[in-house]
Amino acid sequence: MTDPHADLHSEHGALPGEHPGRAPNPVVKVHDLAWLEFEKPDLGKAELFARAFGFTTSLRTADELQLRGTEPGAPCVLIRRGARSRFTGPAFRAADPADVLRLAEATGHRVTPLPESLGGVTVDLPDPSGARVRVVSGTHELPALPEQDPPTFNFGHDVTRVNATQRPRREPVKVQRLGHVVLQTRKYRETLDWYLAHLGLIVSDFLYYPGQRGRGPVMSFIRCDRGATPADHHTLAVVLGPANRYVHSAYQVADLDALAAGGEYLLDRGYRRSWGIGRHIQGSQLFDYWRDPDGFLVEHFSDGDLFDSSLEPGWAPMTASGLAQWGPPATKDFLGVKPGRDAFRELRAVIGALREDNEFDFDRLRGLLKVAVS
Repeated sequence: MTDPHADLHSEHGALPGEHPGRAPNPVVKVHDLAWLEFEKPDLGKAELFARAFGFTTSLRTADELQLRGTEPGAPCVLIRRGARSRFTGPAFRAADPADVLRLAEATGHRVTPLPESLGGVTVDLPDPSGARVRVVSGTHELPALPEQDPPTFNFGHDVTRVNATQRPRREPVKVQRLGHVVLQTRKYRETLDWYLAHLGLIVSDFLYYPGQRGRGPVMSFIRCDRGATPADHHTLAVVLGPANRYVHSAYQVADLDALAAGGEYLLDRGYRRSWGIGRHIQGSQLFDYWRDPDGFLVEHFSDGDLFDSSLEPGWAPMTASGLAQWGPPATKDFLGVKPGRDAFRELRAVIGALREDNEFDFDRLRGLLKVAVS
């Protein structure tokens, strides 16, 4: 029997002349994601889901909602009241306060103060896809909150739990922190190179359409360059597609029991699982994907890979079966092909993209269609 996961792992590296996965002299090297910003018309509904998902509210006003995890630092998610639901952009944390000024001078943009509720300063830049990207420094530090109590495991004959039961409670998981965001763009290569050159990010893994490796990758999983200090396998992922849009964001939880029991709590309250539970290949995370009431895809994850700056990018074909080592098959909802409003919107985006001069052409469309059935 053929292993569908053969040749999909990141140990397979680049061929001569392929993208190096890093810029030789980036303007700065950001330390991490700081937060993500959204607009939504109903903050009450957004907060209700957020609490069930595992966030804690750190600020609530008539027009703004700030959500945090248990780890110290800035909020994970900022939601402002708006006429429609939309993602407005990511914010990255500068590794050094001077980097904000350095980035502003290199790009011709201004350093501006953030709202008093956040503190600090930002330089706001447009990426090639039009997303507003913030690099921030000097923000208020929220104190740590109590973590979820870890279970005590018996592994085979290595016994540490005796005369005691294992009963994870069905309650909201405690989100620890923001892990990553995935963005789709019509200008994949230009957008990738922009993040590498301006923010100093480096690629952990490239994916390419089967049979189209010679045309270059269509997705990259990108991490922060912290030198010898390990960083998440990806803080940002960029994927080629027919529309410039948010794909999903991911939030770390303690372990598999917390992830699974928290998922049962969400199901009990009528929320919709998109895909999971399983374990990814690129990044190795345990994952569980959900749709919030506004249709945004959000992920609980745990046990992800950490790489230092010495590892070079892996290369693998993009396939639906290659998204997970184990777990249920990727759903039509997760892949964006479930019949309905979102699929119709994506179809219209495909037609529009094919009429314009960008990287998403007919060959790329054929590659994407192969991925959906692979």
